[in-house]
Amino acid sequence: MAWWIILGILLVGIGATIVHDLVQRKHAILRNFPLVGHLRFILEAVGPELRQYIVTDNDEERPFSRDQRRWVYATSKEENSYFGFGTDNDLERAANYIIVKQAGFPLPDDDARQHPEPLRTLPSAKILGGSRGRVHAFRPDSVVNISAMSFGSLSGPAIEALNRGCALSGSLHTTGEGGISDHHRNGGDLVWQIGTGYFGCRNPDGTFNLERLVETVATAPVRAIEIKLSQGAKPGLGGVLPGSKVTPEIAAIRGVPVGVTCKSPSRHSAFANVDQLLEFVESIAGATGLPVGIKSAVGGNDFWRELAEAMRRTGTGPDFLTIDGGEGGTGAAPLAYSDHVSLPFHQGFTRVYREFAERDLADSTVFIGSGKLGMPETALTAMALGCDLVNVGRTAMFSIGCIQAQRCHTDRCPTGVATQQPRLTRGLVPDLKSVRCANYLAGLRFELERLARTCGVPHPALVETGQIEILQEQWRSSTLEEIFGYETGWGLPSTEQMAALSVAMDDRTH
Repeated sequence: MAWWIILGILLVGIGATIVHDLVQRKHAILRNFPLVGHLRFILEAVGPELRQYIVTDNDEERPFSRDQRRWVYATSKEENSYFGFGTDNDLERAANYIIVKQAGFPLPDDDARQHPEPLRTLPSAKILGGSRGRVHAFRPDSVVNISAMSFGSLSGPAIEALNRGCALSGSLHTTGEGGISDHHRNGGDLVWQIGTGYFGCRNPDGTFNLERLVETVATAPVRAIEIKLSQGAKPGLGGVLPGSKVTPEIAAIRGVPVGVTCKSPSRHSAFANVDQLLEFVESIAGATGLPVGIKSAVGGNDFWRELAEAMRRTGTGPDFLTIDGGEGGTGAAPLAYSDHVSLPFHQGFTRVYREFAERDLADSTVFIGSGKLGMPETALTAMALGCDLVNVGRTAMFSIGCIQAQRCHTDRCPTGVATQQPRLTRGLVPDLKSVRCANYLAGLRFELERLARTCGVPHPALVETGQIEILQEQWRSSTLEEIFGYETGWGLPSTEQMAALSVAMDDRTH
């Protein structure tokens, strides 16, 4: 009889746990996988002990290591993000390893810089659209912003969480090429990305419609427009959204059939050469008054050289360039494309920057970096090389629950981030995850400013290429300046921009 009582208590306990997991709002894994989901947290808790003897080390996993994910998770949850007992990386055998060289006399900290605060922004050194006199030019409040990830590739709750997080932290939210949905309208300012499919501004035959673009801009908090030429995940190929993800809501936003795989062309139909691209940019800027830029991964230099020459000759062109790395992103791609097409960020960005710097166009162009820049040391390196802003994608996904399951293309994301299945998306609660997103964005800004002050300057845009060294094999190392052949002053704001930045830093919210 006692056994029956024990069994009954056990079953009641299991049932209560399942009910609790289904109704709680804190953990997406438990809402979607009640009871079973606890195994993940148990394994995570004993992971350090198990990893001493088996599995991988803390810095081995790809695309993001366990240490990197742990830092994002801890930062987003406002937990202890410190690591004890020294680095577990083998620095004497490391290759392409970033070292930030501290100044002999770092800038002192004050009480406001002891902990990240969502309302404490870190403004851009340059005004977006300022050099071309756009009507709605502005200085971005945050040097860290959300990269392009479409509604469709990500779920509605995920997009909403990211947008709310941007609103809380003062960051910009790039929409991705899938158009502007209601999930994008939760307080965060938008950079509307226009891809080759022209979703949200297209005619029935798939061609571009400027009038529809102007109409849409008038209904949403769009601060800038980004024309996507290619992305790091699959440069040279158009985007693909599997039919299983093309819900009625997504179909209505994009103007495509429900349940049919949505493919974007590999190139634009609105322009076919650099001169036509400049005309396209100016037509959108003229009709909207907004800053207009382009996003692209980097292949051959010919396009960028021709673009820079045309911009210098005509005085027209994009207000900003978003340079994506070939390391791949949230989009699924053929293996050959994700592994071997397009240059990695550092090689690609520096080649583009050189073309513009040599023609005295770097100061009048806002450079945005994208491609595994969501950690403090990688973001600082990008800004030392000349990025004015950095966009983060996958690390932002970590902040709202992603566990790097790498099922983004299957519609079976277990945390509800990259799926359209209601039974999985219900696990992601935007009003809670948005706070974690904001904490992460603020935490990354905080670390960037702290590293800059360690280098003796108040803003990461002022860190010079000589202050970051790259460890190489056989105990050799070189500075960024030496590796990429930067000339004196490259990567830094102009004197006028530094003065304006100083004022903007003093005026920001404390």
